[in-house]
Amino acid sequence: MRLSVNVDHIATIREVRGEIEPDPVIAAGICELAGAEGIVCHLREDRRHINDRDVKLLREVVKTKFDLEMAATEEMIRIASEVLPDLVTLVPENRMELTTEGGLDLRKNKSYLQNVVKELHSKDILVSLFIDPEPDNIDKSIEIGADIIEIHTGKYANAVGEKEQINELSKIGTVARMAAELGLVVTAGHGLNYYNIIPFLNISEIQEVSIGHSIISRAVFTGLHKAVEDMVKILNSRL
Repeated sequence: MRLSVNVDHIATIREVRGEIEPDPVIAAGICELAGAEGIVCHLREDRRHINDRDVKLLREVVKTKFDLEMAATEEMIRIASEVLPDLVTLVPENRMELTTEGGLDLRKNKSYLQNVVKELHSKDILVSLFIDPEPDNIDKSIEIGADIIEIHTGKYANAVGEKEQINELSKIGTVARMAAELGLVVTAGHGLNYYNIIPFLNISEIQEVSIGHSIISRAVFTGLHKAVEDMVKILNSRL
């Protein structure tokens, strides 16, 4: 299982003081050296953490895979078309949210997302859709033209009690298997940490996880290289 590290919260710390450090671009290099196989950042409309400068420099320095998370707006599509990340992950965005609260509404936005995917594909950019673990979302992802799905694991991560957690994990496993059987690349992310990631090692269809907050939080105590290295070791234990 591959690890992509989200460096948003390096930028969050920087923006608290309006300074130039810590730099998420430097963090990306450390993450790659520690074994991460991808770097993720979310360029939000309000630029609350990652900014345009970060995106441009990350595109230049990332040696593994650069995944740009973004809302499917005209502004972001234009930026992606100029920067040319390896992958765009389309996510819903709400100005008032602290973090992404759920998956895309594929039913409501199907036609629009089809056009967005076509435009990004014309630039040779792979497209991932951030979806809730509901079976209906698989067929719609294929109809929209996605290359990849990222399963939103927030409800699983926030589950209260073992029964609820098992129920959410079952949903994730079912959707992962369905998607893989239909030819989609399956990834997962949101709220995953060093403990709740363990059951995912048994879901072979999930090829990659995206983790940010937990790794950056651990890095405060252990250093970023060690924090990434520890997560990579856990993911590799599936072998």
